[in-house]
Amino acid sequence: MQNAKTLYWRLCCVAMVVLSVLTFTPLVIPQGRYEPMLAGVPLTLWAGIAIAVAMVALTYIGTHVHPDHNGE
Repeated sequence: MQNAKTLYWRLCCVAMVVLSVLTFTPLVIPQGRYEPMLAGVPLTLWAGIAIAVAMVALTYIGTHVHPDHNGE
């Protein structure tokens, strides 16, 4: 079980780094554009919200799969 927790912990860490880097790439922040729009909100903002929600979820998962977590 400890090996699985370590693996999941490392996957959470890698996913956080990837999301952090992805946040500042042209995929999320296109240069000099605010279109296309979705429900009147720029798609860039929706992408930022989705990344923030993913980071919160990864933080929650990470608290449970941390190798030193006792399950309390």
